[in-house]
Amino acid sequence: MTDTLTVSVLGTGIMGAAMARNLARAGHTVRAWNRTRDKAEPLAADGIEITDTPAGAVRGADVVLTMLYDGPAALGVMREAAPALRSGAAWVQSTTAGIEAIGELAGFAREHGLVFFDAPVLGTRQPAEAGQLLVLAAGPSEHRGAVAPVLDAVGARTLWTGEDGAAGSATRLKLVANSWVIATTNAVGEVLALAKALEVDPQSFFDAIAGGPLDMGYLRAKAGLVLNDQLSPAQFGVATAAKDARLIVEAGERYGVRLDVAAASAARLERAAAQGHGEEDMAAAYFASFDEKREE
Repeated sequence: MTDTLTVSVLGTGIMGAAMARNLARAGHTVRAWNRTRDKAEPLAADGIEITDTPAGAVRGADVVLTMLYDGPAALGVMREAAPALRSGAAWVQSTTAGIEAIGELAGFAREHGLVFFDAPVLGTRQPAEAGQLLVLAAGPSEHRGAVAPVLDAVGARTLWTGEDGAAGSATRLKLVANSWVIATTNAVGEVLALAKALEVDPQSFFDAIAGGPLDMGYLRAKAGLVLNDQLSPAQFGVATAAKDARLIVEAGERYGVRLDVAAASAARLERAAAQGHGEEDMAAAYFASFDEKREE
């Protein structure tokens, strides 16, 4: 297979749109589909063909890349695409789908003769747009060369976690990493909320931990989004983070681990979404510390 491929991108939200653009910039022929076509239309300016159906996007594709909301969404869209899928094509499944869903997605791939890669990514809007994502991938080594040009276009590095995508080793690592990200983001929100309640200048807190082991660039970045009212456009949205937090809790329950912080994080994110912050950056979980009446 040549380095120039025909790639189908199914799902053009924050991450999918950025990935599609980087694939086009790398010289690949890209066709994209999104449930809400209007969200995909701006990609046409980058030379990307926008299709009305998933089947139209995948017809003749060497590689299909899915970046959708969750596992059931990815499976549903691939079922819509099924009549046009080419046997032997590679499927790079980048949706954060959860452990249970990966087996179902891999089963669909087997039924349709697709080479399945479990390939979630670490990163948010900015690294996605810069093509600097970390790709966590599991899949057969003999077929990795076929997807390497795609992974290289969307990411700065690919970390291979296993040979069998169906085993979900990449998804498992993604959930572990996201558990840290989500817990840390919620901790940032609570620190700022407590500082506000106690009339403590947040800068005093930053000064107190400056340069020490408690200081974190991520803390300052997420706090800055809240303090400077820069929660839109989202780097990683509240509603999506809430979904991922629930997947983390479910994974823990499945394997007999109680994840109290993840469960509390999911509840905070869901509360923030219910307050109207679902499309804002996940740092907006800060608002879950206050009832709506108080914030008004």
